[in-house]
Amino acid sequence: MNKSFLIAITASISLAGSSTLAAGNATISSGASQICIQSNGLPEHQTGSFPNSGNPHSMSAQNISVCVPANPVKTGQATQIDRGAIGIGINGVMFRPEAADYWDPNSQRGFSRRDTGWRLEPMGPRNVFGLDMNNAHVDRRGLYHYHGKPTGLLANTDGSLVGYAADGFEIHYLSGAAQSGWQLKAGTRPSGPGGTYDGTYVQDYEYVGGRGMLDECNGALLNGEYVYFVTDTFPFYPRCLWGDVADGFR
Repeated sequence: MNKSFLIAITASISLAGSSTLAAGNATISSGASQICIQSNGLPEHQTGSFPNSGNPHSMSAQNISVCVPANPVKTGQATQIDRGAIGIGINGVMFRPEAADYWDPNSQRGFSRRDTGWRLEPMGPRNVFGLDMNNAHVDRRGLYHYHGKPTGLLANTDGSLVGYAADGFEIHYLSGAAQSGWQLKAGTRPSGPGGTYDGTYVQDYEYVGGRGMLDECNGALLNGEYVYFVTDTFPFYPRCLWGDVADGFR
């Protein structure tokens, strides 16, 4: 992974259902010790309309500048990433699989940021967060970010590399060749919202692993190097990281 390169991605796109013109750009530079990505946080592909019924925010340019280790080291202890970005795409758009909201029967919407132990899964069956065709949406700051498989990004890439995790390990997509070791629990929830485990909440899933499956952080060896994977099923991205998390992601 000790490579020296410079990649610049620049594109102008018309947002679906909007008269706004967005210009996505990202620059990736790498030296002996760090890989750095600078971008305005806008994608180089078409997006859905924002605001929408599940997402009240408008997309806007950001000032993103993050660096990760060029030669990451896998430790023996995984760090759970419950909030914020776990990594960044080669197009400069953040990967943020977790949501900040929980089941809350006292909220008008049925969920809030009060921690009840049942965190909503953004890729759940009802799309309550207004994700677009790229499994992405916008936060309060106007930051466009991916929660699931970044379909627009994948359509514009030639290889399997889609980005870098916050600890420096690469993130790849190999479609069905990389199988998640997570699955839905059987039966019904014993407390909280009740009902069948259907993927509405993060706690609906459990890691079971198995031969040929990715580890609990959605990682495995690829060509002799440890990397993380984007998967078509939960957890979609790593939600824990084996290396030291770079300061820019904390």
